Amino acid sequence: MTVGMTRRRSIVSLFTACLAITACANLGESDSSRVDLIRNRGELRCGVSGKIPGFSFLQRDGSYAGLDVDLCRAFAAALVGDADKVEYRPLTAPERFTALKTGEIDLLSRNTTFNLSRDAAGGNGASFAPVVFHDGQGLLVRRDSGIRSLRDLQGQTICVGSGTTTEQNLNDAFQSLGLPYKPIKYQDLNQVVAGYLQGRCKAMTSDRSQLAAARSGFEQPDRHEILPEVLSKEPLAPLSSGGDQRLADAMRWVVYALITAEEMGITQSNVDAKLQEARDNPDLTQMRRFLGVEGDLGSKLGLSNDFVVNVIKAGGNYGEIYNRHLGPTSAVPIPRGMNQLHSQGGVLTSPPFQ
Repeated sequence: MTVGMTRRRSIVSLFTACLAITACANLGESDSSRVDLIRNRGELRCGVSGKIPGFSFLQRDGSYAGLDVDLCRAFAAALVGDADKVEYRPLTAPERFTALKTGEIDLLSRNTTFNLSRDAAGGNGASFAPVVFHDGQGLLVRRDSGIRSLRDLQGQTICVGSGTTTEQNLNDAFQSLGLPYKPIKYQDLNQVVAGYLQGRCKAMTSDRSQLAAARSGFEQPDRHEILPEVLSKEPLAPLSSGGDQRLADAMRWVVYALITAEEMGITQSNVDAKLQEARDNPDLTQMRRFLGVEGDLGSKLGLSNDFVVNVIKAGGNYGEIYNRHLGPTSAVPIPRGMNQLHSQGGVLTSPPFQ
């Protein structure tokens, strides 16, 4: 064997070894997930707002309540096996993405709009779960003001947060209709609310969910109403840090489980009976797969095959969670509208559990 042949074989061997090392490294990276950290810790760290009634709000007894909070509980039920094993981290809007990137929290369930710049790798690089609340910017007025539509606000004063997308959306809406108005600008939502209540403006604007939450704290909330016009699309969704497919997949299918459970009429109170029915009847193949009686759908996500049962027991299906915090008898009543199931005229639907 010549020296040249020996050298070429050495180079080929080195190249092959490098490929093997790279493949192993990549395999290790793909297998690594925050799911394992959450399980080993035995607790989910969930970022919330803590200041928005109906979504996440710190109650007098020190506990958190709201739609976003119940989603945290559902995720914990699937990932840890116990809906109560959640540590809530209250975060402001500027803090939320930093907390996610630094690992201070495992995931975020905090009225966050799903958009391109937050989803893309060149932006925040987050992994969004399905939309859990289809929101939009609205306007709040006094019922006795005589204002019933956007056009009635021509030439009127409107309280708005300064330097926000809310301010831009408001300007775009009035400009498109050729209507003049007078913006009264404030630094944050609390100041916007104060300005409105002090009579400095005829209307205030923010996301409709935040308007409803703010109104719930008024002394006489029934004297105020949200106009029917929606000025923007604000699809709110939970999210995790990008690049962790196992965690993103688990979150995605937990949300789909909540929607599918409502579609199938499976509730927090009847899930045990439905589970027994599925066990007793082998012909109920769809329900058997969904509840983990047969098949291995849970294990494909790295979860227990009956994770759906745990999720539903944590707080019920999507409709139950919505009605508990935002339904007509709640402290923050918001008509479901687009947040109805697709079969009820809304946009909520789920891919099949197959």
